[in-house]
Amino acid sequence: MGRMGSAAAVAVAVVAVLCAAAVARVRGEDTVDEDTPGASFIFGDSLVDAGNNNYLSTLSKADMNPNGIDFAASGGTPTGRFTNGRTIADIIGEMLGQADYSPPFLAPNTTGGALLNGVNYASGGAGILNGTGRVFVNRIGMDVQVDYFNITRRELDGLLGKEKAREFIHKKAIFSITVGSNDFLNNYLMPVLSAGTRVAESPDGFIDDLIIHLREQLTRLHALGARKFVVANVGPLGCIPYQKTLNRVKDDECVKLPNTLAAQYNGRLRDLLIELNAGGLPGGRFLLANVYDLVMELIANHRKYGFSTASVACCGNGGRYAGIVPCGPTSSMCDDRENHVFWDPYHPSEKANVLLAKYIVDGDSKYISPMNLRKLFKL
Repeated sequence: MGRMGSAAAVAVAVVAVLCAAAVARVRGEDTVDEDTPGASFIFGDSLVDAGNNNYLSTLSKADMNPNGIDFAASGGTPTGRFTNGRTIADIIGEMLGQADYSPPFLAPNTTGGALLNGVNYASGGAGILNGTGRVFVNRIGMDVQVDYFNITRRELDGLLGKEKAREFIHKKAIFSITVGSNDFLNNYLMPVLSAGTRVAESPDGFIDDLIIHLREQLTRLHALGARKFVVANVGPLGCIPYQKTLNRVKDDECVKLPNTLAAQYNGRLRDLLIELNAGGLPGGRFLLANVYDLVMELIANHRKYGFSTASVACCGNGGRYAGIVPCGPTSSMCDDRENHVFWDPYHPSEKANVLLAKYIVDGDSKYISPMNLRKLFKL
């Protein structure tokens, strides 16, 4: 075995020992207390995918350079994250004291003690509706992501025992849901695929479907023991480089229709979470992460936050905003990644993700309500 093989073997052995110790610690405690590290169970789309799509035959992939160029944990090699570094979910986990990043569900080593960090089920191209993202051929929609958590839930019962697993899920687990963008971008607003949908269904009817399905998905997670939720609303889709390039708007303009649809959905999502917090799902606590206004704040005041552009993608090609061709080995990449709000035509840069995460974990009710995520985690 060469040096690289020996180093890899040592690293695997160290991780295995740490995972075994974590299991023994949780099993051995009479209760799950404040010193037990937290876990993040992450559901959603490419904004938070940590590599599940690496294991799918799909057109939605980020396991190629230069994606991940600033991801310190991998030494700058691609992991399947759709950004230059950490996702917002990665950063939130760090801020809440999580021992390690939540591993992708489909990764072969996501088993045993690794589950105590939580698990990432998110998939690039995924949506609330099963039909969303079919342009990518394969993706893991929200319904299947919840099915996968059911598998993890049974594994935790076997790992910790049913009572301790239930306590762990209730007290130490945050359930993060970042989904909905693709239901508009790669379903309702797709020029070819959605033509029939838009003729047959009004925006109100389509958003009704989204809310009905999301309610069912949250209800299923609650039935499996989830109690602490943070649900992100849909960001200003009309301001991403892809939409701005496609619709040829000015640098300081966004495309109206996608933003109008996002705002309409977000209003309905807010009402749903208010209802669930009022006893719709007993014992459940649901935070609304106001990503729409957060991203609008970053865009409107990007220079204040240390960015030089909130319109041009750092990595991509096509048009004024490099917003047509996704980031990959043949894409153009900027030299000043720290100056871009957007990494590629669709996704924020790591620097933008850090700012968003800080507001969600420790911010006030303008951006995270009815309390911030740190307060929910401590309950």
